[in-house]
Parts: sequence; structure tokens; C-alpha cells
Amino acid sequence: MGAQGASHKLSRAGSSKRCWSTVLVAGLLSLFLFGSLASPVASLYSRLLVPLHVGPLGCPRTAFSGELASGQAQHGLPLPSSDASNICPQADPLLPVEHYALDDRLTRRFGEIAYRQAAFETFGGALRIPTVSYDDQGPVGEDRRWDVFAELHQYLEEAFPRVFAGLHVTKINTYGIVLHWQGSNRTLQPVLMTAHQDVVPVDPATLADWLNPPFSGLYDGTWIWGRGSCDDKSDLVASLQAIDALLEQGFEPHRTFVWAFGFDEETAGSEGAGHLAPYLEDRYGTNGFSMLLDEGGSAYGTAYGGDVVFAFPALSEKGYLDLQVEVSAPGGHSSIPPEHTAIGMLAAMIVELEGHPHPAVLTRESGAFRTTQCTAAYAPEYPEHIRKLAQEAVHSDDALEALERALLETFPGYEAFLRTTQAADLIEGGVKVNALPERATAVVNHRIVESSSVADVQARIVELLRPLAARFDLTMDAFDRTLDAGTGTGGHLALSVAFGRTLDPSPVTPTGRGDPYQIFVGTVRGMIGGSMPRDGSHSVVVVPQLEVGNTDTARYWNLTRHIVRYSHVREGDRYNGFHTVNEAIRADGWLGSVRFYTRFILNWDEHL
Repeated sequence: MGAQGASHKLSRAGSSKRCWSTVLVAGLLSLFLFGSLASPVASLYSRLLVPLHVGPLGCPRTAFSGELASGQAQHGLPLPSSDASNICPQADPLLPVEHYALDDRLTRRFGEIAYRQAAFETFGGALRIPTVSYDDQGPVGEDRRWDVFAELHQYLEEAFPRVFAGLHVTKINTYGIVLHWQGSNRTLQPVLMTAHQDVVPVDPATLADWLNPPFSGLYDGTWIWGRGSCDDKSDLVASLQAIDALLEQGFEPHRTFVWAFGFDEETAGSEGAGHLAPYLEDRYGTNGFSMLLDEGGSAYGTAYGGDVVFAFPALSEKGYLDLQVEVSAPGGHSSIPPEHTAIGMLAAMIVELEGHPHPAVLTRESGAFRTTQCTAAYAPEYPEHIRKLAQEAVHSDDALEALERALLETFPGYEAFLRTTQAADLIEGGVKVNALPERATAVVNHRIVESSSVADVQARIVELLRPLAARFDLTMDAFDRTLDAGTGTGGHLALSVAFGRTLDPSPVTPTGRGDPYQIFVGTVRGMIGGSMPRDGSHSVVVVPQLEVGNTDTARYWNLTRHIVRYSHVREGDRYNGFHTVNEAIRADGWLGSVRFYTRFILNWDEHL
């Protein structure tokens, strides 16, 4: 590990000192109150904490679960999550030790009916403000559609006066928000948490399909309805709610915590995170943060049956390329057409692309391989031939190839994880039914797998479409280069980057035993385990995965190597997903994300 990683290594010694100090204080207090160290309180602590694989009062027993385990599941017998897989280690659940009493007060506070109702209403109020971002939106200060974000800012400042008075607030490019909570120990690197204020538009044609209006912010006793309830005002308001709850309880952090809220994540991110990133790098330095926690990942739940709960943070993202294919051809009256019109030639090119999907690639360095190893090691219900191949693929190239084929055959969703995907999403051409189209254009979206790059994808596109340009006698430009193809009698083919933005696949967050990621894993396991039956019948496994979409973190790679994309949402707590009709989140589930943020902050504050 480098100096940065070493400075944030999980400190067993420091944790142990605080841990046993807390035990001693608790024991003496118990003796004073109840006359015996074997008091009912101590007994209760023991009963509560044993199922979470932690020591008395939340003291970690080890940095990792079951370090003496063999590290390999027997064929047909998945490992319990308390055992260690060599390739998918699970940090022990983390509960606050120094901040144990504060954590307990927060638990009771979040259970108060009045508090819950007020929190749900505050969240709903933010959903009522239609902070929509559009693909064609101009810069801040020139496009009036940004003005609605000022209304959201005023609302948040009035809803969370403690937060905006108690933390240092900086506005970047008018609507980007940075909150800085200074810790007492200035030698520690801060932790960064991010979310975004904008939402996607609502298609007017779908309004009749919504059970409640898309910007109602209605809490119906179970669900909170509205665009942004799942993506991503949920994380935005939950973050502010968590900060406010900690301030209310008098929390004063040792470590500095920073929040950055962009406002155009749903489009290009250029106005929001695009301005926030250089500010943050200038203020805190390159690799200046211990960790970055952003939205993303998949909902936690029993995805593989049985009593094992899986959580799915994303530790990397696919790359991105919007390909614009433009065919120009001579016009004329449609009663005397050529053999192929511009639209016909464009259609042939789309068919050519779709007829040659990018090859699937499974490497041992890929997110799909990590995900497969974790699920194969711990899943109660899992195809046994894949479980066996996964074990063998760690060392066998033949087994790795066989595993790739088996995954695609068994789990169709692996298509998005193992190959660069392409989707023809936009098409335009022609102006009148009796006029030959002089121009036809399509945009094909590409999400680039980790083992590839923007340059690789562009080269492959040229290789596929250049023969068609020659066949249709088109001259050809591709990505700012003129290529030999046809003479130009049939017209011209231009390949370019639509909307001017490309992105190579992201770096992968380190998951070593001393890496900051393990504090996150311990927090997730402690949070989910704490909500499960106390009889030990459920266990929790955290499975790293690849994010097939992109978040604002694409702008933040210079800020830290340790980026985790995760929203703490339970399976079934989103009514209908996001970016669609009837976007809603279960109110209790959303409050659980507030609880997660407070626990994440307290755990990070203790692991110095």
C-alpha cells in the first residue's frame, strides 16, 4: 500500500483501545446502577451483538470474518458469511464504539412517530420542486431552465437551518453545493459523499399512467411518490437529514466530512460535477479524500434465496460513447429514387452494427469475475456447475472460458457486464414524403466494458462500416480523420462523437484487507445485520459489482482511488424503479438510508 492507503488502514490497535475503554466504562456504570457486572444490561448487549459477529459493545472481534477458515466453498456447499473466501473476504460488521451512546440515541430518535412524519414531509417537499435537467440545456446563466434550482436551494436552506448554519457552505457555478464539516483532527483525510439535485423529465404522454402526480411528493402512509424519489433526491435529502440528526445530538467529528451535490448528473454533468470536481481538487488536493460514497449499486436482498442477504456496491463503471452516424446523399423527387436513399443506407449501417455485437470478455480483473466469485462462494441457491467453474477459473484459463459461456447461457443479464453494449436510440431523417432525404442521422449509445476503451470501440466501428461506405460509394470521415472508401457519387458518411463526450472505463476501487473499502463493508453488514432477526438465522454478504451506467463519479477520479457507488435501499422498496412512471420509494426504506448515512459517518469517525 502507498502512503495514502496506509494512513487509512483499518487500525485494530486504535479500535481495541477505544473498544476496551468503552467496555470498562460500561461495566463500571453497570456495576454502579445494578450492583453487578453481570447485569441485565450487559446480558442484553451480549444477546444483541453476538449475531453480528462483533465483540462486547460493538468491539470488532477481528478485522475480517473467519480468518482461519479454508477460504473455499466445498462443491455444493456455500460458505457461511462468517467464513472468509480468499477471493471475496468479508469484513466483520462494524458498530460504533466510541459513539455507541450517540448511535443508540439516533436509533430511538428515528423511531419517533413525529420525527418520521416530519422527515417524510420534508422529503416530499423537495420532490415537489421540478428540478429537471435536459439534454439540450445551455450553460448556467444563459438558460432560464436552471432557475428552478434556486427554488430548491431556498427550500433546503429553510428545511435544514442547522445544516446550512453549522457547516461551511460553498456554491459552485451557482447551483452546485459543497458542505464542509470540519473535524478536530486536521491531519486526517476527509471523506466525501455526493448526490445530485436534478431529475429526468416526465413524458407528458405518460401522465395518465401515474397513480399520483409525478411532482406530488405525496406520502400515502407507505410510499413517497414523485420523480426523484428513487433517483436521486432520495440520497440528497437523506444526506441532509443525517447531518441534521447528528448536529441535533451534538456530534462533533474528529474527521472532516464533505458533501458535494451536482445538478445535471442526468445529462452530461458538465455544469454541476464538471465544475465541482476542479474546485474540490484545488481545495483538498489530488487524491485528497479517504473515500468517496456516491449513489449507485443494486438494492440489497435475498437475491440468491435462502437466508443470505446480498448487498451490491459498484466499484467501477463502464465507459461511454455516443456514436453519431450521418449519411448525406443527393436529393430529388421521390418518384425517381436511387437504389438506396440516405435513410436506407443508414438503416443498413445500423443493421450491420447490431449484427456484430461486441465480443463478451471475462477476465480475472473484471467486475463480473469478482461478482461471480462472491456469489458462487456464498449464494445458497446457485447453479452448481457455475459454482464449480468459478472455483476452477481462479487458476484455470480453460475454466475461465467455460465460465464465461455458462454465465451468458444461465444469466442473460450478464450480457451487460461482459460485453460493450450498443443501442440505436435516436434517429432522424427526411422532411417530406415526396422528397428524397438529403441527410439521415442516428445516434448509437455504447457502454464500454472494462477491458476495452473508447479508441478500441471507435476502431471496431470503422472496421464494420467502412466496407458499407465503399459499397454505397460514399466518401468517409471518421472521428476527425478522412478515410479511403467510395468516390462520393452516392454521398458521404460521417462518424463522430455525439454531444462531444466520451469516457473510458473507470479505475477499479481497491478491496484489499487494509483498504478503506472495508470500513464501508463493515458498515453495510452491521446496518443490514442489525435489521435482521437476532437469532443468527440471516447473514450478510457484500458483493462488489460493475456499474453499467455512469454517475457523477466519472468527474471525480482525481479525488480518490477509493470510490464506492451505493444507495442503501432494500429489495422491494422501490415501487417501480426509476426513470419511469410511478417512481416511488417506501418511506420506511428511505428512512433506513438516513440511518445508514449516520452509521457510515460514525464508523468513519472512529477509524482514524
